[in-house]
Amino acid sequence: MSNQTNSFSSPLSEENIKNIDQLNLPILQKQHVRLLAHCLEIFKEIGKDDISLLEKDELLKKWCDKQSQKFNDKNFNQLFYEQMSSAAKKLNSFSLSIEKKLKELDLEDLITLVEQNREN
Repeated sequence: MSNQTNSFSSPLSEENIKNIDQLNLPILQKQHVRLLAHCLEIFKEIGKDDISLLEKDELLKKWCDKQSQKFNDKNFNQLFYEQMSSAAKKLNSFSLSIEKKLKELDLEDLITLVEQNREN
């Protein structure tokens, strides 16, 4: 039997996936790091040129629409966009708090973010 999700590739490198799997964090926090890392790579690709946040939001909407067409589910598109937008806001806010550009965030930064959320 074919699995549709197998046809989608991850923007995360094998090395990053292995590094996340080896973290000394509970499984839920590892998954949170993995999701944020995945989103971050997508945001880096979407906003590869220096553009305004409004344009990035529009690009994110278009990107989500294109991705959700693969599932032929109109309701999924809005939910997908809301979740990606939420991740973008969380990562952007964190990047500002540590005085780094969003594109400069790395795996260590994401681990710090997840650990901070765990403590709160």
